[in-house]
Amino acid sequence: MLSTSEILETIQMIQQENLDIRTITMGISLLDCADTDIDRACEKIYQKITTRAKDLVKVGQQIEDKYGIPIVNKRISVTPISHVLAVSGGDPVKYALTLERAAGTVGVNFLGGFSALVQKGFAPGDMELIEAIPEALRQTEHICASVNVGSTRTGINMDAVKMMGEIVKKSAEVTADKNCIGPAKLVVFCNAVEDNPFMAGAFHGVGEPDCVINVGVSGPGVVRAALAKMQGGDLTDVADLIKKTAFKITRMGQLVGAEAAEALGVPFGIVDLSLAPTPAIGDSVAHILEEIGLEQCGTHGTTAALAMLNDAVKKGGVMASSNVGGLSGAFIPVSEDAGMIAAAKAGTLTLEKLEAMTAVCSVGLDMIVVPGDITPATISAIIADEAAIGMVNSKTTAVRIIPAIGKKVGEELEFGGLLGSGPVMPVGSKSAEKMIARGGRIPAPLQSLKN
Repeated sequence: MLSTSEILETIQMIQQENLDIRTITMGISLLDCADTDIDRACEKIYQKITTRAKDLVKVGQQIEDKYGIPIVNKRISVTPISHVLAVSGGDPVKYALTLERAAGTVGVNFLGGFSALVQKGFAPGDMELIEAIPEALRQTEHICASVNVGSTRTGINMDAVKMMGEIVKKSAEVTADKNCIGPAKLVVFCNAVEDNPFMAGAFHGVGEPDCVINVGVSGPGVVRAALAKMQGGDLTDVADLIKKTAFKITRMGQLVGAEAAEALGVPFGIVDLSLAPTPAIGDSVAHILEEIGLEQCGTHGTTAALAMLNDAVKKGGVMASSNVGGLSGAFIPVSEDAGMIAAAKAGTLTLEKLEAMTAVCSVGLDMIVVPGDITPATISAIIADEAAIGMVNSKTTAVRIIPAIGKKVGEELEFGGLLGSGPVMPVGSKSAEKMIARGGRIPAPLQSLKN
C-alpha cells in the first residue's frame, strides 16, 4: 500500500526530475519465419511482427494515462537477422526494408535486430549481413543494427573487428547528408546480452521466449536531485541514498512491465536498471558524478565515483525486482548527456578517460563523435580496446562511434531528439593499422575456463 507521501514523491520525480520509463520493448522470435525463399521469409516476418505487436503502442499509451508515467519509447527487438538470412540467402537489405515497413505499421520508435553474432567466426549469412549494414541503415529510419565481435568465453574475432571499422566509416559516409545518422544506429559489442531493451543494440536472443516484454527505466535526474538534497554524509551514505533511489525507480519499472505483459498476453522478461540520460538539463549521469563531489565529469576521481554509482544502482534495483536483466548500470552516451557534452567541450572528458570509465559501467564508448577523416583502422583499434575491456572483465562493452564526415575537432554534430548533439572529440594520431591488418583472433582469457 502506497502512502500519500510516496505518491507525492513519485509525482515530483516525474514532473520535476525527468523520471520516465525509457522504453517498453517487445522481443519477437523470427526463427519460425525462416524460409529458403527470401520473399516468403519477409512476408512471414511482416505478418508475425504486425500481429504480435499490433497493440504494443496502444497498451503503452494506456499505461501512461492510467499511472501518469511517461513511457518515452515503444520498441521491438527481433532475432538476429543473420540467422534468418542463413536459410534464405539473397539481399539482406530486403529484410531491413521489411522490418522498416513493420515498424511503421505498428508505430514503434525503433526496431532492433539487424544483427550478427560473430564472436568466434562467421557462419552463413553473417558476412553478407554485416556488409549490408551501411545500405540498410541508409534506406531505413527506424532500424538499428548490432554486431557482437567478442566474448569472455571465445576471445575477440579480430577479422570482424577489422570489418566493423570499415562498416562504421562507410555507414557515416553514405548518411553524411543526414548528419551521419547511420553509425548512431549501429553498435559493436563484446559479451552482448540477449534481453537488452535499449537501442541501438537490442536484439531478441535465441534463448528467449517466442515473445516477451522487457522494460528499460531511466532516472538520472531523480538520483541527482536526491543527492542535491543530501545534507553532509560520507561516500557510504551517498551509496546508500543511491541504492534507495534506484529501488524506487525500479519498482515503477516492475509495475509497468508486469502490466504491459499482462495486457499484451506475453511473458514479462526483465527490467533493465540502466540510468539512461537525455540531453535535457538535469537528466545527466555526469551531473550525478558532479553532485557526488567532482568539479566536472572527466576529472580525476571520475572512474571511482562512477563505479560506486553503478554498483549502488544495481544493489538497489535487484531488491526491487526479481526480473532484473539487460545491461543494468549507468550509461555514458556523450551526445545524449548534457553534462558529458559540456565536459567534452571543455576538454575535461577525453576519449581515454571515457575508455577507463567503461571498465566500471554500462555499456561502453557510446555516441562518441570523432573527426570525419578518421581511418577505418583507427575505428577498429578503438573497438578492439573496448572489446578487450569487456572480455577480460566478463562484462558487456560496446562501441557506438560516429565519424562526422566533413567536420574536425571542436565542431559539433547535431542529431536532435534523444540522440542530442556531440562535440567532435580528438583521437590518437598514431596508427594501429599493422595490428588490425593481422586479423585472426585474440584468444579467450584464462578466466573463461570456469567450468
